[in-house]
Amino acid sequence: MANTTHASSDERPAGRSFALFAYGFRPFFLAAGVYAVVALLVWLHALAGGSWPAGFMSAMDWHAHEMVFGFAAAAMAGFILTAVPNWTGEGGFRGWRLIALTLVWLAGRLALNPYMPLPLIWGAVLDLAFFPLLVLTVLPGLLRLKTRRNMIFPVLLLVFWTGNLLFHLDQLGLLQASARTGLFLAINGLLVILALLGGRVIPAFTRNYLKSRGLSLELASPRWLEVSAIGALLAMLLLEVWQVESLAAGYAALLAGLLNAARLLCWQGWRSWRAPIVWILHAGFLWLPVGLLLKGLWLVWGVPFASSWLHAITIGAFATMILAVMTRATLGHTGWTIVAGPLSVLCYGLILLAVVLRVLLPVLPPEVYQAGVILSGGAWVGAFSLFLLAYGPMLLRPRVDGRPG
Repeated sequence: MANTTHASSDERPAGRSFALFAYGFRPFFLAAGVYAVVALLVWLHALAGGSWPAGFMSAMDWHAHEMVFGFAAAAMAGFILTAVPNWTGEGGFRGWRLIALTLVWLAGRLALNPYMPLPLIWGAVLDLAFFPLLVLTVLPGLLRLKTRRNMIFPVLLLVFWTGNLLFHLDQLGLLQASARTGLFLAINGLLVILALLGGRVIPAFTRNYLKSRGLSLELASPRWLEVSAIGALLAMLLLEVWQVESLAAGYAALLAGLLNAARLLCWQGWRSWRAPIVWILHAGFLWLPVGLLLKGLWLVWGVPFASSWLHAITIGAFATMILAVMTRATLGHTGWTIVAGPLSVLCYGLILLAVVLRVLLPVLPPEVYQAGVILSGGAWVGAFSLFLLAYGPMLLRPRVDGRPG
């Protein structure tokens, strides 16, 4: 990633040229930021007693689906469309192919909006079209690589798509009680993707930062630990295909949590406390083992304070890592110095506040539950609004160093 003389992620590049479809991350990171705000506001409106259309899926089902298959899917698409050209050394995805993919994702969101929805069958068809098209877009480049280690990503994307298919089949009345299985399949698939990517980028970025400060350290975790940690997550995924939230899945979650916590310790994130753009990656990944351990405590022993484990994973691990990766990748691929400015740090703080508030709700008095959810949601909306304020112009405009992309 190129550095420039600019000092902060919160400065504004000059010029008015439009570059939204010049590289894969641009439209999808912007879409993820916008939809994180819009979809959460719709959910908070419903939670506060606002109108919800009859004959549509429940507000809870819609919220769960759109956070996973709308928001997280957009962020994941932006990452994979940017990572594959880096892996292959070929030109990035741009132009009509990128516009078409973006429109397909947008069509799914519009078809499933609760206030002017299409019939569920059409919503399902449009929503399900996105991930096969994404895989077909990146697959030729991956097949040209000499190494096959990155082929796991299109496989996991299809696992994610299968979860979406199960959700829609349940909503259409074609496969009873499959929606929850589909959601857990997608969430567990995302956990595997996050664990794989975390093991690649977090120690590498931390090592580079420490090297810039004159400290040379080998931060890689042992091979056996990497394989065991990913294997435990895959075991949990398979167990929850068989039965969601089973006792066996709880034990697998405990094992996966401990192994991934050990990986994180190997990466020595405490050494990066001076660099928010680095430590936010460690903070996001920390919620992965925390969420898994809470899940195990809840499923195996029913520990009350662990009942918010799912939000520890989805807000803590997923959303925090998404913000961390989107901010860093946007800076690097638009020619700015990879430094988190004040708005970025506030953005990080708000998303961490959102997850802490949400996870702590089980230990708070019941009468403050709804207020706590709304406060957590407000912190979420604030975090992604600040992301759009600081990074939206970068995503819309050409690189500040004049390079293509």
